[in-house]
Amino acid sequence: MKPLKFILLMGLVSLLGDIAYEGARSVLGPFLATLGISAFTLGFIIGFAEFAGYGLRLVSGYMVDRSRRYWLATFLGYGLILAIPLLALAYDWRIAAILIILERLGKGIRTPARDTILSFATKKVGRGLGFGIHEAMDQIGAFLGPIVIFVALYLGLGYRFGFAILAIPSILLLAVLAYAFIHVPNPQKFEERTISRPGRVFWLYLIFIFLSVAGFVNFQLISYHFKLAKIVGDDLIPIFYAMAMGADAVFALVVGKLYDRIGFKILAITPLLTILIPLAFFNPIAVVFYGLVMAAHETIMRSAVADLVEISKRGTAYGLLNLIYGLGWFFGSSAVGFLYDVSLNLVWIYVISTEILATVAVTLMIYCINRP
Repeated sequence: MKPLKFILLMGLVSLLGDIAYEGARSVLGPFLATLGISAFTLGFIIGFAEFAGYGLRLVSGYMVDRSRRYWLATFLGYGLILAIPLLALAYDWRIAAILIILERLGKGIRTPARDTILSFATKKVGRGLGFGIHEAMDQIGAFLGPIVIFVALYLGLGYRFGFAILAIPSILLLAVLAYAFIHVPNPQKFEERTISRPGRVFWLYLIFIFLSVAGFVNFQLISYHFKLAKIVGDDLIPIFYAMAMGADAVFALVVGKLYDRIGFKILAITPLLTILIPLAFFNPIAVVFYGLVMAAHETIMRSAVADLVEISKRGTAYGLLNLIYGLGWFFGSSAVGFLYDVSLNLVWIYVISTEILATVAVTLMIYCINRP
């Protein structure tokens, strides 16, 4: 199978997966609000779920580097997406929190292996383009998922019916994944060898990742604000999430091609866009900035790892990347949730300050790369 066809097939797997879990994520804020949760608890749960999932990726990445069983980890991780339809049975926010965390743990198990598999194939078509195609397909699913939930809410079927119907894409993706495995059991064949960059460059990169993500305002809190401030109706919240995911899908291809053209310099666009996300607290159309930042996170951040680290250590590198990303998400979600309860002005100050530091870190990283 040709690398591009394989990337498209793995993109289809992610598309189906995103219909399931992004559909659910589009209404987690208001759904949990109906169960009587506070903004801080919401931010803590979402942050902890992301941290647990990202933290597990370091272990998962190390294990796949040692065992080379990329497909096993990928199958196990995607299987836990089945926790999403079970939200239909959650009548207590604690049960819902457990299911949310389980799904994130599944992502933690599969992501380093899946990204390593993709990195092999992207060597042939261009790192940025390859990951950009995958992210674009991923976000098509992220666009369709909220639409499914919107239809369920619009028809008066409720959150629980919406969660239950997400069992269909959850099962279909496992069938597509099995097809990919049968046709490409050894994805390492796509790439021979990559020379790694000096260690200090990668550590500066991780510092940039942490700071950039720590200032990232998640959609769950934005949607929570939409409901409490009555900015938009509950049934329209998934539409705005779908809008953000649509922007993500388009921008992923653009930023991926830019990465292939100008390299690591394009990373500097991430903190600049992140500063604009809090505009969504005042104008829901600004959720497009959330989508643009997600495109940068999922495309060029993953592409950079493949160009910084050799094959034999790439699973561990992706795991470490995701651990730092999760730490940033946990810290940032908790901090923003706490500051939101105090003042929106403090959220702005925090985000701007954090992203300025992120810009300094990526500037130093690029300097070290280009230094003779």
